[in-house]
Amino acid sequence: MPSPSKAAQHLGQSPDHRMVLFVGRLDPVKGLDTLVRAMALVVRDEPSLRGRSCLCIVGGQKPDTPDRLEAEHDRIDRLAREVGLGDVVHFMGSVPQDDLPYYYSAAQVVVVPSRYESFGMVALEAMACGAPVIASDVGGLSTLVRDGRTGYLVPDGDPPALADRLLPLLRDAALRSELGRHGIATAEAYSWP
Repeated sequence: MPSPSKAAQHLGQSPDHRMVLFVGRLDPVKGLDTLVRAMALVVRDEPSLRGRSCLCIVGGQKPDTPDRLEAEHDRIDRLAREVGLGDVVHFMGSVPQDDLPYYYSAAQVVVVPSRYESFGMVALEAMACGAPVIASDVGGLSTLVRDGRTGYLVPDGDPPALADRLLPLLRDAALRSELGRHGIATAEAYSWP
């Protein structure tokens, strides 16, 4: 696992950059609209973040459903522009599996705003890399993310609640570090299978 500074350098980010990371397929069930609306509230409440933060969306097309996923990409892109985040939201597309640890490690927080998740592999991968996780309190995420210890659980579809958890993590390196350490310990309890 790369250090946060090495990961940020690998991705071409400046040391004071703040990355909110989403990893997953572009599908309405993943709740990206909630995350974009929450980021609009974060930037409204902390305007200094506009120039030094981004919502980085890592996810690509599945060959069997390109039209539906392209429609979701367009919908989220349109929403980002409508709420004034056209310069904050960045679609990275699909990235090689070997590059994901760099994204997780460089992120100040990984957000899993899904409306449903059976397990939450992205949350576990993020915790293994030391990134705090904010996730919807649904499905397997409810038991995987330990609220206040490895990250935070928020109600599904609630942008203000999500924004309330995002802001402290973007502001407080010590809090991120503490949650990240607990996340690593939690992830170590899982085996590869």
